Amino acid sequence: MPEQFGDKTHEATPHRRQQAREKGQVVKSMDLSSAGVLLGGLLIIYGLSAGLFDSLAQFMTTQLSELPSPIYGQEEFAQQSQSILDRLTRDLLPLLSLMLGAAILLNVGQTGLLFTPSRIAPDLSRINPIKGFTRVFSLSGVMRLGFGIFKILIVAGVAFLSIYARRGEMLLVPEWSPVEVGIFLLDILFWTAVKIAAALMLLAILDYWYQRWKHDRDLKMTTQEVRDEMKNLQGDPQVAARRKQVQRQLVLNRLGQDVPKADVVVTNPTHLAVAIQYEPMTMNAPIIVAKGQGSMAERIRRIALEHQIPVLERKPLAQALYHNVEVNQPIPADHYASVAEILRYVYELKGKTLTNAA
Repeated sequence: MPEQFGDKTHEATPHRRQQAREKGQVVKSMDLSSAGVLLGGLLIIYGLSAGLFDSLAQFMTTQLSELPSPIYGQEEFAQQSQSILDRLTRDLLPLLSLMLGAAILLNVGQTGLLFTPSRIAPDLSRINPIKGFTRVFSLSGVMRLGFGIFKILIVAGVAFLSIYARRGEMLLVPEWSPVEVGIFLLDILFWTAVKIAAALMLLAILDYWYQRWKHDRDLKMTTQEVRDEMKNLQGDPQVAARRKQVQRQLVLNRLGQDVPKADVVVTNPTHLAVAIQYEPMTMNAPIIVAKGQGSMAERIRRIALEHQIPVLERKPLAQALYHNVEVNQPIPADHYASVAEILRYVYELKGKTLTNAA
């Protein structure tokens, strides 16, 4: 069978995915982050443009209209620089903060919170020129190069179509005032950038889907890898099966010792069996000496019949005792009457008298 010799035909198990994540192997598209930040930044600028541009324009007007001081030394230069820095910080901080938040959300949204110290540890193999050469000229490197060229063509095409669509307005530029020309250029540049960012975002989404497909393909496992993982996590299946067989045999042996002590066995009638013992002189209440379901219930009934222990069908009582009472535990008080009735019936069959009955 070919898959035993290396064909990866099985989907990655949760354990393998967790191991890959701990090594930093997660689905992530750098194009999605960069395109998202670009598009988000442009939309943020558009939302804040009115107040931001008015503030900056007012600041530039003030700075350019003030006459320079006749004595302009180092101290005056430092004060002027600090004033400009404070004003720019106040105006641009909201914009930069929102863009930073968008960048964080885009990265965390792709990978979740992930900390992999091994990825930042020194690794000399990363600067190996031979490995670097093979990475550049590998199939993956060629595909990245082709995708990069394709993105350049898309950006150029979107920019050309965006500008070409407003060629009629551009013919009127010579008739406009300088202020109108500046507003027009700013408008056409902004919306061209938005269209380019939207196109890059679409390509980035396609790249993210490709990265997810490639990640799932790379994590696929061979049949032997699945078997090895099961052995490491659960132990050898043959050993586990042998262990279960031994445990089952121990339970069956215990049934052979405990069921003969019972006075009666109540059943469901075939799925459940509960063996009850009561010694009036030594017990305050009847106890469950054995219980089982399926084949175990069949075993209990067989042992009971072999030892001439009455087997009675009591569905509600059998279900209640099986689910609520453990082996070697007394029955609950709310079942005393039902069990006492059964024991009295069994004792009458044996010609005994039930005293101190529950």
